[in-house]
Amino acid sequence: MAKRLSDTQVLARWRYDPVAFVREAFGVEPDLWQADVLRAFPAEQCIAMKAAKGPGKTTVEVWMALNFLVTRPYPKILVTSITGDNLDDNIWPEFAKWMHRCKWISDRYEWKKTRIVSRENPAEWFISARTWSKNADKSEQAQTLAGAHADYMMFVLDESGGIPDSVAVAAEAGLSTGIECKIVQAGNPTHLEGPLWRACNQDRAKWFIVEITGDPDDLKRSPRISVEWAKSQIEKYGKDNPWVLVNVFGKFPPASLNSLVGIDEVLLAMKRHMPEENFRWSQKRLGVDVARFGDDRTVIFARQGLRALPPVELRGQRTTDIAARVIKEKLEWGSEMEFVDDTGHWGHGVIDNMLAAGYSPLGIQFHGQAIDPRYRNRRAEMWVGMTEWIKRGGSLPNIPELVGELTTPTYTFVNGKFQLEDKDQIKTRLGRSPDLADALALTFCLPDAPTQIDDIRSRIIREQQGPMAHEWDPFDESRL
Repeated sequence: MAKRLSDTQVLARWRYDPVAFVREAFGVEPDLWQADVLRAFPAEQCIAMKAAKGPGKTTVEVWMALNFLVTRPYPKILVTSITGDNLDDNIWPEFAKWMHRCKWISDRYEWKKTRIVSRENPAEWFISARTWSKNADKSEQAQTLAGAHADYMMFVLDESGGIPDSVAVAAEAGLSTGIECKIVQAGNPTHLEGPLWRACNQDRAKWFIVEITGDPDDLKRSPRISVEWAKSQIEKYGKDNPWVLVNVFGKFPPASLNSLVGIDEVLLAMKRHMPEENFRWSQKRLGVDVARFGDDRTVIFARQGLRALPPVELRGQRTTDIAARVIKEKLEWGSEMEFVDDTGHWGHGVIDNMLAAGYSPLGIQFHGQAIDPRYRNRRAEMWVGMTEWIKRGGSLPNIPELVGELTTPTYTFVNGKFQLEDKDQIKTRLGRSPDLADALALTFCLPDAPTQIDDIRSRIIREQQGPMAHEWDPFDESRL
Protein backbone atom coordinates (compact mmCIF):
# COMPACT_ATOMS: atom_id res chain seq x y z
CA MET A 1 0.00 0.00 0.00
CA ALA A 2 1.25 3.47 -0.85
CA LYS A 3 2.83 5.05 2.21
CA ARG A 4 1.97 8.64 1.36
CA LEU A 5 -1.76 8.04 1.15
CA SER A 6 -4.21 7.14 3.89
CA ASP A 7 -6.16 3.91 3.76
CA THR A 8 -9.28 5.87 2.84
CA GLN A 9 -7.55 7.52 -0.11
CA VAL A 10 -6.10 4.26 -1.38
CA LEU A 11 -9.44 2.44 -1.11
CA ALA A 12 -11.21 5.25 -2.95
CA ARG A 13 -8.72 4.92 -5.79
CA TRP A 14 -8.93 1.11 -5.82
CA ARG A 15 -12.73 1.30 -6.02
CA TYR A 16 -12.63 3.01 -9.40
CA ASP A 17 -9.38 1.43 -10.62
CA PRO A 18 -9.47 -2.33 -9.97
CA VAL A 19 -6.41 -2.78 -12.20
CA ALA A 20 -4.38 -0.67 -9.77
CA PHE A 21 -5.88 -2.74 -6.93
CA VAL A 22 -4.55 -5.97 -8.45
CA ARG A 23 -1.14 -4.49 -9.17
CA GLU A 24 -0.67 -2.90 -5.76
CA ALA A 25 -2.44 -5.37 -3.48
CA PHE A 26 -1.16 -8.56 -5.10
CA GLY A 27 1.91 -7.46 -7.02
CA VAL A 28 0.85 -9.01 -10.34
CA GLU A 29 0.07 -7.68 -13.82
CA PRO A 30 -3.31 -8.78 -15.25
CA ASP A 31 -3.48 -10.24 -18.74
CA LEU A 32 -4.88 -7.84 -21.33
CA TRP A 33 -8.34 -9.40 -21.33
CA GLN A 34 -8.32 -9.54 -17.51
CA ALA A 35 -7.52 -5.83 -17.40
CA ASP A 36 -10.47 -5.15 -19.75
CA VAL A 37 -12.82 -6.95 -17.37
CA LEU A 38 -11.42 -5.14 -14.34
CA ARG A 39 -11.83 -1.75 -16.00
CA ALA A 40 -15.44 -2.54 -16.81
CA PHE A 41 -16.23 -3.70 -13.27
CA PRO A 42 -16.94 -0.31 -11.60
CA ALA A 43 -19.48 0.74 -14.24
CA GLU A 44 -21.10 -2.55 -15.32
CA GLN A 45 -23.81 -4.22 -13.26
CA CYS A 46 -23.74 -7.58 -15.04
CA ILE A 47 -20.54 -9.14 -16.41
CA ALA A 48 -20.34 -12.53 -18.15
CA MET A 49 -17.14 -14.24 -19.28
CA LYS A 50 -17.52 -16.91 -22.00
CA ALA A 51 -14.19 -18.70 -21.98
CA ALA A 52 -12.07 -21.44 -23.43
CA LYS A 53 -10.43 -23.86 -21.01
CA GLY A 54 -7.94 -22.44 -18.51
CA PRO A 55 -7.54 -18.70 -19.28
CA GLY A 56 -7.66 -17.50 -15.67
CA LYS A 57 -11.33 -16.55 -15.42
CA THR A 58 -11.74 -17.77 -11.82
CA THR A 59 -8.85 -15.55 -10.75
CA VAL A 60 -10.59 -12.50 -12.21
CA GLU A 61 -13.81 -13.39 -10.37
CA VAL A 62 -11.86 -13.52 -7.11
CA TRP A 63 -10.07 -10.22 -7.79
CA MET A 64 -13.40 -8.46 -8.44
CA ALA A 65 -15.05 -9.97 -5.36
CA LEU A 66 -12.14 -8.95 -3.11
CA ASN A 67 -12.12 -5.48 -4.64
CA PHE A 68 -15.84 -5.16 -3.85
CA LEU A 69 -15.24 -6.50 -0.34
CA VAL A 70 -12.58 -3.96 0.63
CA THR A 71 -13.84 -0.87 -1.20
CA ARG A 72 -17.59 -0.91 -0.39
CA PRO A 73 -19.13 -0.40 3.06
CA TYR A 74 -20.84 -3.41 4.64
CA PRO A 75 -21.00 -5.49 1.44
CA LYS A 76 -22.57 -8.92 1.11
CA ILE A 77 -21.06 -11.16 -1.56
CA LEU A 78 -22.53 -14.59 -2.36
CA VAL A 79 -20.45 -17.09 -4.33
CA THR A 80 -21.66 -20.33 -5.92
CA SER A 81 -20.36 -22.77 -8.50
CA ILE A 82 -21.53 -25.62 -10.68
CA THR A 83 -20.94 -28.18 -7.87
CA GLY A 84 -20.07 -28.13 -4.19
CA ASP A 85 -16.78 -29.87 -5.00
CA ASN A 86 -15.85 -27.21 -7.53
CA LEU A 87 -16.64 -24.53 -4.99
CA ASP A 88 -14.52 -26.23 -2.32
CA ASP A 89 -11.64 -27.29 -4.57
CA ASN A 90 -11.39 -24.41 -7.03
CA ILE A 91 -12.76 -20.95 -6.36
CA TRP A 92 -12.73 -20.98 -2.55
CA PRO A 93 -9.00 -21.89 -2.29
CA GLU A 94 -8.40 -19.17 -4.90
CA PHE A 95 -9.83 -16.64 -2.43
CA ALA A 96 -7.41 -17.88 0.23
CA LYS A 97 -4.47 -17.68 -2.17
CA TRP A 98 -5.02 -14.04 -3.08
CA MET A 99 -5.98 -12.91 0.41
CA HIS A 100 -2.69 -14.21 1.74
CA ARG A 101 -0.83 -12.37 -1.03
CA CYS A 102 -1.90 -9.08 0.56
CA LYS A 103 -1.11 -8.52 4.23
CA TRP A 104 -3.34 -5.46 4.36
CA ILE A 105 -6.37 -7.62 3.41
CA SER A 106 -5.48 -10.62 5.59
CA ASP A 107 -5.01 -8.32 8.60
CA ARG A 108 -8.53 -6.97 8.24
CA TYR A 109 -10.46 -9.99 6.90
CA GLU A 110 -10.57 -13.60 8.04
CA TRP A 111 -10.84 -16.57 5.65
CA LYS A 112 -13.01 -19.44 6.94
CA LYS A 113 -14.28 -22.69 5.46
CA THR A 114 -17.40 -21.12 3.96
CA ARG A 115 -17.03 -17.39 4.69
CA ILE A 116 -14.62 -14.49 4.49
CA VAL A 117 -15.55 -11.91 7.09
CA SER A 118 -14.51 -8.50 8.29
CA ARG A 119 -12.74 -8.91 11.62
CA GLU A 120 -14.60 -5.86 12.95
CA ASN A 121 -18.08 -6.57 11.48
CA PRO A 122 -18.29 -10.30 10.67
CA ALA A 123 -22.10 -10.44 10.62
CA GLU A 124 -22.60 -7.58 8.17
CA TRP A 125 -19.45 -7.50 6.04
CA PHE A 126 -18.66 -10.79 4.29
CA ILE A 127 -18.25 -13.15 1.36
CA SER A 128 -20.30 -16.34 1.70
CA ALA A 129 -19.92 -19.63 -0.21
CA ARG A 130 -23.26 -21.13 -1.22
CA THR A 131 -23.98 -24.58 -2.69
CA TRP A 132 -27.02 -26.13 -4.35
CA SER A 133 -28.06 -29.71 -4.91
CA LYS A 134 -28.54 -31.10 -8.40
CA ASN A 135 -31.23 -33.36 -6.94
CA ALA A 136 -33.22 -30.41 -5.61
CA ASP A 137 -36.15 -29.01 -7.54
CA LYS A 138 -36.03 -25.54 -9.10
CA SER A 139 -37.55 -23.80 -6.10
CA GLU A 140 -35.02 -25.41 -3.75
CA GLN A 141 -32.12 -24.58 -6.06
CA ALA A 142 -33.29 -20.97 -6.24
CA GLN A 143 -32.90 -20.68 -2.47
CA THR A 144 -29.11 -20.90 -2.91
CA LEU A 145 -28.85 -17.16 -3.55
CA ALA A 146 -32.29 -16.03 -2.39
CA GLY A 147 -33.11 -13.70 0.44
CA ALA A 148 -29.88 -11.70 0.59
CA HIS A 149 -30.23 -7.92 0.48
CA ALA A 150 -27.80 -5.11 1.18
CA ASP A 151 -26.95 -1.65 -0.06
CA TYR A 152 -23.83 -3.19 -1.61
CA MET A 153 -24.58 -6.66 -2.95
CA MET A 154 -22.63 -8.91 -5.30
CA PHE A 155 -23.23 -12.39 -6.72
CA VAL A 156 -20.48 -14.55 -8.25
CA LEU A 157 -21.51 -17.52 -10.42
CA ASP A 158 -18.46 -19.67 -11.14
CA GLU A 159 -18.59 -22.19 -14.02
CA SER A 160 -22.02 -20.82 -14.88
CA GLY A 161 -22.24 -22.76 -18.16
CA GLY A 162 -23.90 -25.61 -16.25
CA ILE A 163 -25.63 -23.78 -13.39
CA PRO A 164 -29.46 -23.98 -13.45
CA ASP A 165 -31.36 -20.89 -14.55
CA SER A 166 -33.31 -20.93 -11.28
CA VAL A 167 -30.12 -20.21 -9.31
CA ALA A 168 -29.23 -17.26 -11.54
CA VAL A 169 -32.76 -15.87 -11.53
CA ALA A 170 -32.62 -15.58 -7.74
CA ALA A 171 -29.39 -13.60 -8.06
CA GLU A 172 -30.92 -11.32 -10.67
CA ALA A 173 -33.81 -10.62 -8.31
CA GLY A 174 -31.24 -9.32 -5.81
CA LEU A 175 -30.32 -6.52 -8.22
CA SER A 176 -33.64 -4.80 -7.65
CA THR A 177 -32.68 -3.13 -4.36
CA GLY A 178 -29.60 -1.51 -2.93
CA ILE A 179 -27.21 1.26 -3.88
CA GLU A 180 -24.83 -0.90 -5.91
CA CYS A 181 -25.62 -4.50 -6.82
CA LYS A 182 -23.69 -6.66 -9.29
CA ILE A 183 -23.57 -10.11 -10.85
CA VAL A 184 -20.38 -11.62 -12.24
CA GLN A 185 -20.44 -14.99 -13.97
CA ALA A 186 -17.88 -17.01 -15.89
CA GLY A 187 -17.84 -20.41 -17.52
CA ASN A 188 -17.15 -22.58 -20.51
CA PRO A 189 -19.91 -22.50 -23.18
CA THR A 190 -20.84 -26.14 -22.70
CA HIS A 191 -24.64 -25.85 -22.70
CA LEU A 192 -27.21 -24.31 -25.03
CA GLU A 193 -29.21 -23.24 -21.99
CA GLY A 194 -28.58 -21.81 -18.54
CA PRO A 195 -27.28 -18.46 -17.23
CA LEU A 196 -24.22 -18.15 -19.49
CA TRP A 197 -26.13 -19.08 -22.63
CA ARG A 198 -28.96 -16.71 -21.72
CA ALA A 199 -26.56 -13.83 -20.99
CA CYS A 200 -24.76 -14.31 -24.31
CA ASN A 201 -27.96 -14.91 -26.23
CA GLN A 202 -31.42 -13.53 -25.52
CA ASP A 203 -30.34 -11.24 -22.63
CA ARG A 204 -27.17 -10.02 -24.31
CA ALA A 205 -28.22 -6.35 -24.14
CA LYS A 206 -28.18 -6.51 -20.31
CA TRP A 207 -24.68 -7.96 -19.96
CA PHE A 208 -21.09 -6.88 -20.54
CA ILE A 209 -19.84 -9.92 -22.44
CA VAL A 210 -16.18 -10.95 -22.51
CA GLU A 211 -15.19 -13.69 -24.97
CA ILE A 212 -11.90 -15.44 -24.13
CA THR A 213 -10.31 -17.68 -26.72
CA GLY A 214 -7.30 -19.97 -27.00
CA ASP A 215 -7.32 -19.78 -30.81
CA PRO A 216 -3.64 -19.95 -31.85
CA ASP A 217 -4.33 -17.53 -34.72
CA ASP A 218 -6.11 -14.90 -32.61
CA LEU A 219 -3.91 -11.99 -31.50
CA LYS A 220 -6.17 -11.43 -28.47
CA ARG A 221 -5.97 -15.04 -27.28
CA SER A 222 -5.35 -15.81 -23.61
CA PRO A 223 -1.58 -16.28 -23.02
CA ARG A 224 -2.35 -18.80 -20.27
CA ILE A 225 -3.68 -21.33 -22.79
CA SER A 226 -0.82 -23.28 -24.34
CA VAL A 227 -0.47 -22.63 -28.06
CA GLU A 228 1.00 -26.11 -28.54
CA TRP A 229 -1.91 -27.72 -26.71
CA ALA A 230 -4.47 -25.72 -28.71
CA LYS A 231 -2.83 -26.64 -32.02
CA SER A 232 -2.65 -30.30 -31.06
CA GLN A 233 -6.38 -30.41 -30.21
CA ILE A 234 -7.30 -28.71 -33.49
CA GLU A 235 -5.08 -31.09 -35.45
CA LYS A 236 -6.40 -34.14 -33.65
CA TYR A 237 -10.13 -33.41 -33.69
CA GLY A 238 -10.65 -30.61 -36.24
CA LYS A 239 -11.75 -26.98 -35.88
CA ASP A 240 -15.46 -27.82 -36.07
CA ASN A 241 -15.38 -30.50 -33.38
CA PRO A 242 -17.76 -29.48 -30.54
CA TRP A 243 -15.13 -30.22 -27.88
CA VAL A 244 -12.60 -28.01 -29.69
CA LEU A 245 -15.15 -25.24 -30.17
CA VAL A 246 -15.85 -25.13 -26.43
CA ASN A 247 -12.41 -25.73 -24.93
CA VAL A 248 -10.06 -24.14 -27.47
CA PHE A 249 -12.12 -21.41 -29.11
CA GLY A 250 -14.49 -20.62 -26.24
CA LYS A 251 -17.53 -20.95 -28.52
CA PHE A 252 -20.85 -22.60 -27.89
CA PRO A 253 -21.20 -26.00 -29.58
CA PRO A 254 -23.15 -26.19 -32.84
CA ALA A 255 -26.81 -25.26 -32.68
CA SER A 256 -29.03 -28.06 -31.52
CA LEU A 257 -30.76 -30.03 -34.25
CA ASN A 258 -33.94 -28.04 -33.85
CA SER A 259 -32.33 -24.59 -33.93
CA LEU A 260 -31.96 -22.65 -37.15
CA VAL A 261 -28.72 -20.81 -36.42
CA GLY A 262 -26.12 -20.73 -33.64
CA ILE A 263 -25.16 -17.75 -31.51
CA ASP A 264 -21.55 -17.67 -32.71
CA GLU A 265 -22.69 -17.66 -36.34
CA VAL A 266 -24.83 -14.60 -35.61
CA LEU A 267 -22.03 -12.85 -33.72
CA LEU A 268 -19.64 -13.53 -36.60
CA ALA A 269 -22.14 -11.96 -39.02
CA MET A 270 -22.32 -8.89 -36.77
CA LYS A 271 -18.53 -8.49 -36.92
CA ARG A 272 -18.30 -9.06 -40.66
CA HIS A 273 -17.15 -6.14 -42.79
CA MET A 274 -18.84 -6.10 -46.18
CA PRO A 275 -17.04 -4.37 -49.09
CA GLU A 276 -19.40 -2.47 -51.37
CA GLU A 277 -18.50 -4.56 -54.41
CA ASN A 278 -19.99 -7.60 -52.66
CA PHE A 279 -23.51 -6.17 -52.47
CA ARG A 280 -23.96 -3.15 -54.74
CA TRP A 281 -25.18 -5.33 -57.63
CA SER A 282 -28.16 -6.45 -55.61
CA GLN A 283 -31.66 -5.06 -55.27
CA LYS A 284 -32.36 -2.77 -52.30
CA ARG A 285 -35.22 -4.06 -50.14
CA LEU A 286 -37.19 -2.99 -47.07
CA GLY A 287 -38.88 -5.49 -44.75
CA VAL A 288 -41.64 -3.95 -42.63
CA ASP A 289 -42.98 -5.86 -39.60
CA VAL A 290 -46.03 -3.95 -38.35
CA ALA A 291 -46.71 -4.07 -34.61
CA ARG A 292 -49.67 -6.21 -33.64
CA PHE A 293 -49.95 -5.19 -29.97
CA GLY A 294 -48.94 -2.28 -27.76
CA ASP A 295 -45.71 -3.83 -26.48
CA ASP A 296 -44.52 -4.92 -29.93
CA ARG A 297 -42.44 -2.75 -32.24
CA THR A 298 -42.89 -1.81 -35.85
CA VAL A 299 -39.54 -2.49 -37.50
CA ILE A 300 -38.27 -1.36 -40.90
CA PHE A 301 -35.22 -3.42 -41.91
CA ALA A 302 -33.16 -2.52 -44.98
CA ARG A 303 -31.05 -5.07 -46.87
CA GLN A 304 -29.05 -5.03 -50.07
CA GLY A 305 -27.60 -8.40 -50.99
CA LEU A 306 -25.12 -9.52 -48.34
CA ARG A 307 -25.46 -6.37 -46.25
CA ALA A 308 -28.24 -5.57 -43.77
CA LEU A 309 -28.42 -2.01 -42.44
CA PRO A 310 -29.42 -0.89 -38.90
CA PRO A 311 -33.23 -1.02 -38.68
CA VAL A 312 -35.72 1.68 -37.79
CA GLU A 313 -37.89 0.91 -34.74
CA LEU A 314 -41.27 2.57 -34.10
CA ARG A 315 -43.66 2.22 -31.16
CA GLY A 316 -47.26 3.30 -30.83
CA GLN A 317 -47.46 4.67 -34.39
CA ARG A 318 -50.62 4.81 -36.50
CA THR A 319 -50.65 3.10 -39.89
CA THR A 320 -50.55 6.48 -41.65
CA ASP A 321 -47.41 7.44 -39.74
CA ILE A 322 -45.80 4.04 -40.41
CA ALA A 323 -46.56 4.31 -44.12
CA ALA A 324 -45.07 7.81 -44.20
CA ARG A 325 -41.87 6.57 -42.52
CA VAL A 326 -41.56 3.64 -44.95
CA ILE A 327 -41.94 6.03 -47.88
CA LYS A 328 -39.31 8.32 -46.34
CA GLU A 329 -36.85 5.41 -45.99
CA LYS A 330 -37.62 4.31 -49.55
CA LEU A 331 -36.97 7.72 -51.05
CA GLU A 332 -33.84 8.46 -49.03
CA TRP A 333 -32.22 5.04 -49.54
CA GLY A 334 -33.68 4.21 -52.93
CA SER A 335 -35.25 0.84 -52.13
CA GLU A 336 -36.76 -1.02 -55.08
CA MET A 337 -39.00 -3.45 -53.17
CA GLU A 338 -40.95 -3.04 -49.92
CA PHE A 339 -42.37 -6.13 -48.22
CA VAL A 340 -44.98 -5.51 -45.50
CA ASP A 341 -46.16 -8.15 -43.03
CA ASP A 342 -49.91 -8.36 -43.64
CA THR A 343 -50.50 -11.43 -41.45
CA GLY A 344 -53.98 -11.01 -39.98
CA HIS A 345 -54.15 -7.78 -41.99
CA TRP A 346 -52.18 -5.91 -39.35
CA GLY A 347 -50.21 -4.24 -42.12
CA HIS A 348 -53.18 -3.59 -44.38
CA GLY A 349 -53.47 0.06 -43.38
CA VAL A 350 -49.80 0.65 -44.16
CA ILE A 351 -50.19 -1.01 -47.56
CA ASP A 352 -53.34 0.99 -48.39
CA ASN A 353 -51.71 4.29 -47.46
CA MET A 354 -48.64 3.53 -49.56
CA LEU A 355 -50.81 2.51 -52.53
CA ALA A 356 -52.78 5.75 -52.18
CA ALA A 357 -49.49 7.66 -52.29
CA GLY A 358 -48.55 6.00 -55.57
CA TYR A 359 -46.19 3.28 -54.31
CA SER A 360 -46.41 -0.50 -54.73
CA PRO A 361 -45.58 -2.41 -51.54
CA LEU A 362 -46.03 -6.17 -51.48
CA GLY A 363 -48.13 -7.58 -48.63
CA ILE A 364 -46.84 -10.86 -47.19
CA GLN A 365 -48.85 -13.22 -45.00
CA PHE A 366 -46.56 -15.33 -42.86
CA HIS A 367 -49.09 -18.17 -42.71
CA GLY A 368 -49.57 -18.13 -46.50
CA GLN A 369 -48.54 -20.95 -48.81
CA ALA A 370 -44.80 -21.27 -49.38
CA ILE A 371 -43.30 -21.00 -52.85
CA ASP A 372 -41.24 -24.13 -52.13
CA PRO A 373 -43.59 -27.02 -51.19
CA ARG A 374 -41.05 -28.36 -48.68
CA TYR A 375 -42.03 -25.56 -46.26
CA ARG A 376 -45.17 -25.41 -44.18
CA ASN A 377 -45.71 -21.69 -44.85
CA ARG A 378 -44.06 -18.47 -46.03
CA ARG A 379 -42.67 -17.67 -42.60
CA ALA A 380 -40.65 -20.91 -42.40
CA GLU A 381 -39.44 -20.40 -45.96
CA MET A 382 -38.29 -16.82 -45.33
CA TRP A 383 -36.58 -17.65 -42.04
CA VAL A 384 -34.59 -20.48 -43.62
CA GLY A 385 -33.55 -18.13 -46.41
CA MET A 386 -32.42 -15.59 -43.81
CA THR A 387 -30.38 -18.07 -41.76
CA GLU A 388 -28.78 -19.53 -44.90
CA TRP A 389 -27.77 -15.97 -45.80
CA ILE A 390 -26.16 -15.51 -42.37
CA LYS A 391 -24.22 -18.75 -42.73
CA ARG A 392 -22.94 -18.02 -46.23
CA GLY A 393 -21.53 -14.57 -45.45
CA GLY A 394 -24.28 -12.04 -44.69
CA SER A 395 -23.38 -8.94 -42.67
CA LEU A 396 -25.66 -7.98 -39.76
CA PRO A 397 -25.78 -4.73 -37.77
CA ASN A 398 -24.46 -5.11 -34.23
CA ILE A 399 -27.73 -5.25 -32.26
CA PRO A 400 -27.63 -7.36 -29.07
CA GLU A 401 -31.41 -7.97 -29.09
CA LEU A 402 -31.17 -9.48 -32.56
CA VAL A 403 -28.93 -12.31 -31.29
CA GLY A 404 -31.68 -13.81 -29.15
CA GLU A 405 -34.37 -13.24 -31.76
CA LEU A 406 -32.41 -15.18 -34.39
CA THR A 407 -31.19 -18.04 -32.19
CA THR A 408 -34.22 -18.73 -29.99
CA PRO A 409 -36.72 -20.11 -32.57
CA THR A 410 -36.78 -23.86 -33.16
CA TYR A 411 -38.21 -25.95 -35.96
CA THR A 412 -39.97 -29.27 -36.50
CA PHE A 413 -41.22 -31.35 -39.43
CA VAL A 414 -45.00 -31.75 -39.69
CA ASN A 415 -46.16 -34.30 -42.26
CA GLY A 416 -42.78 -34.00 -43.91
CA LYS A 417 -42.91 -30.18 -44.15
CA PHE A 418 -40.50 -27.83 -42.42
CA GLN A 419 -42.31 -25.73 -39.79
CA LEU A 420 -40.93 -22.88 -37.70
CA GLU A 421 -41.96 -22.53 -34.06
CA ASP A 422 -45.08 -20.41 -33.56
CA LYS A 423 -44.37 -16.71 -32.99
CA ASP A 424 -46.35 -16.61 -29.73
CA GLN A 425 -44.28 -19.50 -28.36
CA ILE A 426 -41.07 -17.68 -29.28
CA LYS A 427 -42.38 -14.55 -27.58
CA THR A 428 -43.11 -16.52 -24.40
CA ARG A 429 -39.59 -17.99 -24.24
CA LEU A 430 -37.78 -14.88 -25.46
CA GLY A 431 -39.77 -12.43 -23.36
CA ARG A 432 -40.59 -10.25 -26.36
CA SER A 433 -41.76 -10.52 -29.95
CA PRO A 434 -39.00 -11.25 -32.53
CA ASP A 435 -39.91 -8.13 -34.50
CA LEU A 436 -36.37 -7.36 -35.65
CA ALA A 437 -35.82 -10.86 -37.03
CA ASP A 438 -39.25 -11.00 -38.67
CA ALA A 439 -38.65 -7.68 -40.43
CA LEU A 440 -35.29 -8.90 -41.77
CA ALA A 441 -36.86 -12.22 -42.81
CA LEU A 442 -39.39 -10.35 -44.96
CA THR A 443 -36.55 -9.23 -47.24
CA PHE A 444 -36.08 -12.91 -48.15
CA CYS A 445 -39.65 -13.51 -49.35
CA LEU A 446 -38.33 -13.55 -52.94
CA PRO A 447 -34.93 -14.66 -54.22
CA ASP A 448 -32.39 -11.85 -54.39
CA ALA A 449 -32.35 -10.09 -57.75
CA PRO A 450 -30.02 -7.60 -59.46
CA THR A 451 -30.74 -3.94 -59.01
CA GLN A 452 -32.41 -2.30 -61.97
CA ILE A 453 -29.93 0.56 -61.68
CA ASP A 454 -26.95 0.08 -63.97
CA ASP A 455 -27.90 -3.54 -64.70
CA ILE A 456 -24.91 -4.10 -67.02
CA ARG A 457 -22.43 -3.21 -64.29
CA SER A 458 -24.33 -5.41 -61.84
CA ARG A 459 -24.18 -8.40 -64.18
CA ILE A 460 -20.41 -8.00 -64.59
CA ILE A 461 -19.91 -7.85 -60.82
CA ARG A 462 -22.02 -10.96 -60.29
CA GLU A 463 -20.08 -12.87 -62.90
CA GLN A 464 -16.80 -11.88 -61.25
CA GLN A 465 -18.04 -12.98 -57.83
CA GLY A 466 -19.42 -16.29 -58.95
CA PRO A 467 -22.14 -18.22 -57.09
CA MET A 468 -22.11 -18.61 -53.31
CA ALA A 469 -22.62 -22.13 -51.98
CA HIS A 470 -25.17 -22.75 -49.25
CA GLU A 471 -23.53 -24.01 -46.09
CA TRP A 472 -26.64 -25.46 -44.46
CA ASP A 473 -29.60 -27.45 -45.71
CA PRO A 474 -32.49 -27.99 -43.23
CA PHE A 475 -33.47 -31.10 -45.19
CA ASP A 476 -30.05 -32.74 -44.89
CA GLU A 477 -30.85 -36.08 -43.24
CA SER A 478 -27.36 -36.28 -41.74
CA ARG A 479 -28.42 -33.55 -39.25
CA LEU A 480 -31.32 -35.60 -37.88
